[in-house]
Amino acid sequence: METVLVEDVLHRFLLERAGVRGVIVRLGPAWREVAGRAEYPEPLRDLLGEALAASALLTGNIKFDGSLSIELKSAGALRLLFAECSDSGRLRGLARWNAALPDPLHLSELPEAIMAITIGQADRGQRYQGLIDLGHPDLAGALENYFLQSEQLPARLVLAADGQHAVGLMLQKLPGEGGHDAAEDEDAWTRIEHLTATLGREELLSTAPEDLLYRLYHEETVRLFEPRPLAFGCSCSRERVEAMLRTLGREEIEATLEAQHGLIEVTCEFCARTYSFDRVDAQHVLSGGVAASPTVQ
Repeated sequence: METVLVEDVLHRFLLERAGVRGVIVRLGPAWREVAGRAEYPEPLRDLLGEALAASALLTGNIKFDGSLSIELKSAGALRLLFAECSDSGRLRGLARWNAALPDPLHLSELPEAIMAITIGQADRGQRYQGLIDLGHPDLAGALENYFLQSEQLPARLVLAADGQHAVGLMLQKLPGEGGHDAAEDEDAWTRIEHLTATLGREELLSTAPEDLLYRLYHEETVRLFEPRPLAFGCSCSRERVEAMLRTLGREEIEATLEAQHGLIEVTCEFCARTYSFDRVDAQHVLSGGVAASPTVQ
């Protein structure tokens, strides 16, 4: 019997015989919420979906406070791509581009491109950041190389996205994982790589995580842990907007109020929430107080 296809979920699992741990993420409504924020060209939409799934995947086997983000900047038509997953499973993402994009969209061909993984709480100064080598054309290959360089352990990632779903699978070989049999099985990782290579894009996008793991690794003694729910969510807040306004200074705030008929409106690009400030609010913000009449749309 086929398993009911549950979406917006992260599963951790263990291939006990092979000594391999893994994470599988399947996004539905959360991804469609992000994808629907702009008319993304298909190659960019799919890349953003893969990055969003990957940001969740990377949280599967680590403990952290704050968020984990994948950010790409380039000097070409693709200016920015950003995907983030918080420690509570809240996802958000966006991309910006200013010209026609190539199809396929190869990371290794983007001019002056920089990609980074950031973990922690940037607003508190507590964060770790690692740069990703973009010598690979696709995101999965770039992340595999990142793990090999940063942890000296092999990893295998498979990512896929379309307009409805974003899915990711990550496997990691770890010393001592899986017990005595795994330690003596020198071909285990190669076997797992070969099994994973049989996974096609459409199968990944259309199959429930439990069924997918059984089809691929049923001879490897799969131990599936409790699922972790994921959802679209934004970390914007009025307090953060107020802090941003303070950095502008009195002169610029007053000029903006004059130009916009006494009202400043700041709209979050991730969730479209609008924060409004009139002249009284602005004076409270500049004095370091709390705005008198907070308005959120």
